[in-house]
Amino acid sequence: MSPVTAYRLWFEYARMMGEAQMVIAMRVAGMAGFWSMAPSEMTRIVAEKQKAAVESWTKASQAAVSGKPPETVARAALRPVARRTRANVKRLGKRGPSVPGRK
Repeated sequence: MSPVTAYRLWFEYARMMGEAQMVIAMRVAGMAGFWSMAPSEMTRIVAEKQKAAVESWTKASQAAVSGKPPETVARAALRPVARRTRANVKRLGKRGPSVPGRK
């Protein structure tokens, strides 16, 4: 793996981890009543992780069994999780802070 490829892969993982931290912060703020959240958010927290984990494992396994290089296997594992974290940041970010008297 070239240094440029390794850096790009690291950056993709770092971006996903940053987005995951933002999602966690918004959800914790929502549980405390400081961030607007849909009533279904608590169920979604658990359900989406199971789906993402299975899809990630499946895609990475398929890539590995097909003889793909390590960076391709790592990206295959990352994509399902990164797609969900990015979508969650956008969705939760649009809801915004919980303001008394505002619905």
